[in-house]
Amino acid sequence: MNKIYFSELPNFYGQEITLHGFVDKIRDLQYVQFVVIRDSSGKVQVTLEKNPEMQTMNEIVSQLTKESTIKVRGILYERPNVKLRGMELIPSSLEVTSVSQEELPIDILDYTNQSNKELRLDNRFLDLRREENYLIFKAQTIAEMAMREYWLSNHFVEIHSPKILGTASESGAEVFKLDYFGKTVFLAQSPQFYKQMAMAAGFNNVFEIAPAFRAENSHTAYHATEFTSIDCEMSWIESHHDVMDMEEAVCKHVMKRLKATIGDEYLRLFKAEIKDDLPDFPRIPFYEAKRIIQEEYKYQGEKEHDFDRREEELIGLYAAKKLGSDYVFIINYPFAARPFYHMLSDDGLTKSFDLLYRGIEITTGAQREHRIEYLEKQAVEKGLSLESIDFYLNFFRFGIPPHGGYGYGLTRFLMRLFDQDSIRDVTFLYRGPNRVNP
Repeated sequence: MNKIYFSELPNFYGQEITLHGFVDKIRDLQYVQFVVIRDSSGKVQVTLEKNPEMQTMNEIVSQLTKESTIKVRGILYERPNVKLRGMELIPSSLEVTSVSQEELPIDILDYTNQSNKELRLDNRFLDLRREENYLIFKAQTIAEMAMREYWLSNHFVEIHSPKILGTASESGAEVFKLDYFGKTVFLAQSPQFYKQMAMAAGFNNVFEIAPAFRAENSHTAYHATEFTSIDCEMSWIESHHDVMDMEEAVCKHVMKRLKATIGDEYLRLFKAEIKDDLPDFPRIPFYEAKRIIQEEYKYQGEKEHDFDRREEELIGLYAAKKLGSDYVFIINYPFAARPFYHMLSDDGLTKSFDLLYRGIEITTGAQREHRIEYLEKQAVEKGLSLESIDFYLNFFRFGIPPHGGYGYGLTRFLMRLFDQDSIRDVTFLYRGPNRVNP
């Protein structure tokens, strides 16, 4: 028999059905017992009168502990007077399929008690039983599906690039070193070089959703040593604005899918609405954004060629209040803040962008430099040995289209969407400098 998910229960009124679930709550009163059980899709009340006919089940419930799992068979009735969903199951049999210890290491029912985050991460399998947390991962699934949906309908193909690399020169970030049959190799920080290889291969447009690794000893709310990176690259572009046009369309499609699929649950659990009727994303040049922050908010950033966290928050606030957008592109960064493979404009600034969502950077993208003579010159300016990246430069020696793309931080988006304190809260199992378990 196919499993019945609790969200489907209104289809089964008056029928005898079998349900499997966790024990969420127990009320053992003088004449009646109530057991609320749940699965990942919802909850339902099981009601047992105390009488000789129900004695065996009454004794089981009297010994039952919260978070145990049970299998219960009975008839589902529509009961408008029952607060929980206006229904109840009257059981004919009840079986305990696993027993939970009475005292849990964390209180998973106290949604407001987030005081010991490390203890919750230690017991992540229990913390994830909260329906708020489950909704985060439903949203993650829908967001990825929506991106794939958009890309597949626009002539993109998915690639799976290697994560074990012989050269550690993708960016300035630290890399993890591995022993590989006596040779030192590195874990990939991004699929950047291989996305561009796909452009040289004539793939036109590609995307990848895969793990990436950064050996940064960062203990912030926005960094992890292992994370899911969403990357895409497209050929035959005229400028970085073509890439931004595509990303803006993808983001809008994602928000529409999220609103249509989980909008009601999001409103019930997080007391807010998912915005899906989005305006055009503002595009503010880097130095113009610096000027706005200084003049509007009297704040001088710590970095000359980039933004610090406070500047991101302030320009995000400006975009929301003055321009009516949760999303804002910051464009045309100085070359000092960008990797060697970003194309330069005549003014010496890069044809690059960051996308901020609610005051946090979720994307870095650019038009790439596809002309090998410029690429070699810029690599040398960044202090790279041409010999060390010869395999990469080889992609550009036999014809390659003008192209560009971006990398998207999924957990940063989810962190802001669900108004969480850290990407730890929206990562299935977080990995950081001090956490490699469970």
